[in-house]
Amino acid sequence: QAAGVAQIVVTGASAEGAEAALALARAHPGILHATAGVHPHHAAGFTDDTEALLRELSEAGAVVAVGETGLDYCRDFSPRDAQREAFQRQLQIGADSGLPLFLHMRDAHFDFHAILRAVRDQLSDVVVHCFTGSRDELRDYLDLDCHIGITGWICDERRGTHMQDYLKDIPAERLLVETDAPYLKPRNLRPRVKTHRNEPCWLPWIVAAAAAARGEHPAYVAERTTENARRFFRIGKL
Repeated sequence: QAAGVAQIVVTGASAEGAEAALALARAHPGILHATAGVHPHHAAGFTDDTEALLRELSEAGAVVAVGETGLDYCRDFSPRDAQREAFQRQLQIGADSGLPLFLHMRDAHFDFHAILRAVRDQLSDVVVHCFTGSRDELRDYLDLDCHIGITGWICDERRGTHMQDYLKDIPAERLLVETDAPYLKPRNLRPRVKTHRNEPCWLPWIVAAAAAARGEHPAYVAERTTENARRFFRIGKL
């Protein structure tokens, strides 16, 4: 809060994590909100009981999105067929509940895009979070009326430089900024911090890097992306 971060969406990435995220949100009403989903890394353990739990959690007022769900062919911690099935079942939860979708895609654009495109007209708002793909991939998701989430990857001079060229292609009303904490600590932090753990208080560095890439003032990007996030997740001001 001292860094200017007023509200936070806590991501549920497993059955247990989704329950914990909801408990946190209920402990800090209005400040914290939760998502309920199973990350593709955990898709191998997705069962009928998991789906039933996610459906139950999706009815809680503090849960503002279904996910994190999607496909990750970079690590393949779960078999790809299990990832696809878990992804499709969670998209159906989104369609049935009307909640926004919080989606993860890494090195799986072809399958991810095809699965999402097939049901896009049944879904409400969708964000492809922590986007790091190519300009062509970005256009594919913009064509599906998706929001795009930008993280500290944009601050990484080793692997985020390709994003500098296309960040301005994202319409202002569809841009979201996020930390992906505890991962992806911004590499442009000054003074440097001796920890690998990312924290929400460092979101302003991500906003500044995104603003520079877009040729916009950081205050404008902060204000606009805050408005976008509250509209997307249907969160009221404090």
